[in-house]
Amino acid sequence: MQIFTVSLFLSLSLSQGCNPLAETGRSKLQNQRASLNQQIIKEMRMRAGAENLLKATSNNKVRDMVVLELSYVNSNLQLLMEQLEGLNSSVEVYQNLNIPLIPLGLKETKEVDFSVPFKDFILEHYSEDGANFQDEIDDLMDLRQACRTPSRNEAGVQLLSSYVAHLSLVESRFFTPNRQMGIFFTWYDSFTGVPVCQQNLSLEKASLLFNTAALYTQIGTRSDRQTFSGLEEAIAAFQKSAGVLHQLKETFTHTPSYDMSPAMLSMLIKMMLAQAQECLFEKIALSGIRNEFFMLLRMAQEAAKVGEVYDQVYQSMIQTPIKDNVPFFWSTMAQVKTYHYCSLAHYFVSTALLDHQLKPSDDEDKQEKALSQLYDTMPDGRSPLDILRDKEERRRIGKAHLRRAIMNQEEALRIQGLCRHLRNIDILKDILQASLKRSLAKFEHNTTEGEFTDYMEAPDIISKTEHRAEPELPAATKVKVKDFFHRLGPLSVFSAKQRWTAPRTVRLKMEDRDLGFTLKGDAPVQIQSLDPLCYAAMEGLKEGDYLVAVGDTDCKCMGVSDVIKLLKDVDEEGVDIKVVSMMDSSSHATYSGGLPKTYSMICLAFDDDKNPKARKVAKKPSLLSWGLKNKHKSASTQSLPTGDYTYDMVFLWLYLPIRIL
Repeated sequence: MQIFTVSLFLSLSLSQGCNPLAETGRSKLQNQRASLNQQIIKEMRMRAGAENLLKATSNNKVRDMVVLELSYVNSNLQLLMEQLEGLNSSVEVYQNLNIPLIPLGLKETKEVDFSVPFKDFILEHYSEDGANFQDEIDDLMDLRQACRTPSRNEAGVQLLSSYVAHLSLVESRFFTPNRQMGIFFTWYDSFTGVPVCQQNLSLEKASLLFNTAALYTQIGTRSDRQTFSGLEEAIAAFQKSAGVLHQLKETFTHTPSYDMSPAMLSMLIKMMLAQAQECLFEKIALSGIRNEFFMLLRMAQEAAKVGEVYDQVYQSMIQTPIKDNVPFFWSTMAQVKTYHYCSLAHYFVSTALLDHQLKPSDDEDKQEKALSQLYDTMPDGRSPLDILRDKEERRRIGKAHLRRAIMNQEEALRIQGLCRHLRNIDILKDILQASLKRSLAKFEHNTTEGEFTDYMEAPDIISKTEHRAEPELPAATKVKVKDFFHRLGPLSVFSAKQRWTAPRTVRLKMEDRDLGFTLKGDAPVQIQSLDPLCYAAMEGLKEGDYLVAVGDTDCKCMGVSDVIKLLKDVDEEGVDIKVVSMMDSSSHATYSGGLPKTYSMICLAFDDDKNPKARKVAKKPSLLSWGLKNKHKSASTQSLPTGDYTYDMVFLWLYLPIRIL
């Protein structure tokens, strides 16, 4: 799987998104959507105020005025909802040469200011000046702002995915389940415009996933479906959209916004897969459909498959409460396509039966097998071979299929005329009328004057496809990013969930050319094997402390080897280090030789002696000597590079205690 790496400073094209003021068709739609959302929230506030006043007052005159005002507000809200539905029905922006496909509009959001809450949290929790992280906070806010207007291509998808990846890191740094940050995220429902406001980052993540899926639908609908490459792009885009929606459905099960409810997401997944299946059919038909028996039967089953999946979409759309929120344009379009592709399936079967007769040179068994797989039950109980051999029977069944093709096409045109938005799409009307005329012409060509009318009902066609559309999780959503707030320290230790003491300053001095402890771990390193009688221990150093600074050098992100380089130059006057202690006692345990050892256990060794200073104590292995003295007892905590020195010099430098020579 391809992994995209996003640097801390994103490229201009990635971090800025699209110009929201650009006069493109899609930007105009998004600007109109944003304006409608603001008007909707204004009317909803007025309605809420009027309803509260209605409950609070007993004055009949006031109540009558409030009821009248409520009627105006509800009327305005209805008009705004209809305008929003019109935006969701605007498909001309994306395509104009094929039967239109339906894109999703991006969810709108309000701006969010992370500055004050993050600075306060950094000072309180991390004991650092939040003002020093203003640039990082600005980078995060700029990235979020760019996500409001992503470009309609893979770069836009990567932009959204990078922000989602950053949110996971930000959540670990600043958000805990038992504390609210005071940051409110507001997102508007894509279908109703109703705002949802929460302090939970889950709303932010879920909305961004929805917008990622929506962006893929816009990529798919704008593809040039007159070319193979354009159709492949559209197929991939709709399958990826379905994959992201499926991930959203499985990951966020209790989203407060109705457009991301499980029922709505299930319907949207079906719709995206249906549109991908339609593009697969168009890809097969793009190079032309040969008037050949097996090719026609194959295309009939492919068309039946498209009609079947659109019927499933339509059935989902008319279920309560989805039907109350889905645009009428969408459900009507799904119904029109159901009838249109079923009509095409019957037309292809009729053409195969009417235009081709079984010849001695034909493969009889192969044709019999193909026809038998077309129906659940053969017409009139006849065997496939009997139908193939009987010219009149082929003609009778072929005309029955033509009649069904004509009826389905007429129904598609009738339904198309019921929707105001569909009536305005000329290309759709032209395609439906051309298909109807073609079927009528073929029926007339195969009908003789005075012929007895046979009202045989053509059987349903079994749907079948060689390439089934499936949800696909795009690789572009798996983005690796560099933590904006990496200067706070490694996330494994310095996170919002971990609690530790404020940094303490401890003075280190050499005693007999020995610091009295060893180090373990990697970024940040921990104190272990601390000699309780050494100078550092008397100054307050504890076993298990994390070393965060040596002198003026921050070492939260340094490994053992880098810290050793800082400490090996300590002179007789010593050096100040800063350490923090985890407040969770379980994190204080260290390990030596595979056996757990804590500072408190070392202290217990002196309980039987009233004068521990008079007792000769064996020194603990020191900082750098520990690895040599215990190499047969336990694994070393760090393997340091040897460099270009002689073996003896390297051996001494790596393993002897720190001494001033």
